[in-house]
Amino acid sequence: MSQTRTATGSATYTVVDIENVVRRVKADLIMIADSTGAWTAAEAALYAHDIEVLAKAGYLAWVDVTLLSNGIEVKAVRFEVDTEAGSLTTSRPGGVRWPKVAGAYLRVILSYTEAYTSAAREAVKGKLKIGWVTSYEDTSHANLTSSGGRNYVSNAYGMQRKDWVK
Repeated sequence: MSQTRTATGSATYTVVDIENVVRRVKADLIMIADSTGAWTAAEAALYAHDIEVLAKAGYLAWVDVTLLSNGIEVKAVRFEVDTEAGSLTTSRPGGVRWPKVAGAYLRVILSYTEAYTSAAREAVKGKLKIGWVTSYEDTSHANLTSSGGRNYVSNAYGMQRKDWVK
């Protein structure tokens, strides 16, 4: 399947561009899984699969991953979709060595674009591997400190990674 999309400006990206960017996000998720011990690499791959499905359909706005220790935020990362990322410089995945903590739990929250209607949900439901449910969790990371980030870009498609630490 070959598909080209045009961002609001004149820049374009393809399904392959989305795959390239999600591959970098998947690498980060696997590194987070490995360093925290809270997920297996296979679990991280399931999340990456769903991220890719939603991104390819144009339904993904951002992905927030938070490490909690007994319910307290320790570290977080957010991947924000940017469909006009052509002016950004891409980074290599990494820099995500997260600590092993007591009572470790990794929380993933997705935010969707306005295009993710109830009809769209039905259309992709069978393609998703995770049983996503509505969340009302606070993802402001107010008790953490911003600590930089990275950009994952392929042509005009990208995800800007923002990091927070305790």
